[in-house]
Amino acid sequence: MVVGIGIIDIFIGESRSLKDKRGVLRRIMGRTQNKFSLSIAEVGANDEWKRGQIGFAVVGNDRSFVNSKLDKILQFIEGLNIAGVIDFRIELINISDTTGDCGYREGKFDEF
Repeated sequence: MVVGIGIIDIFIGESRSLKDKRGVLRRIMGRTQNKFSLSIAEVGANDEWKRGQIGFAVVGNDRSFVNSKLDKILQFIEGLNIAGVIDFRIELINISDTTGDCGYREGKFDEF
C-alpha cells in the first residue's frame, strides 16, 4: 500500500480578512474533495489573511497511480484560478502488507 501526502501553500491576493480567506479555502477544498474523493484540510497559516496551507492524502496499491493522482490534484487546484499556488510538497510512503498482528484473533471478541 502507498500513501501519498500533499501540502500546498497558496496566496489569496483578494482576501481582506480571515473570513474571506476561509471562504476561498472552503471552495478549493470542497471542489477538490468532490472531484477526487480524498481527505483534505487547512493545515497551516491559520492566522494569515492572504496565505493558506492545504494538506491532502491519497491511498492506493500502486506507487505510480498515487503519484499521478497527486499531480492531477495539484493541477486541478491550480486550474481553479481561485488562488495562486506558492509552493507544494508531495511525499509518498510505502506501507508493507506485513506490518504484523493488528490485534485481531478469531474468537477474541466472542464475549461481546
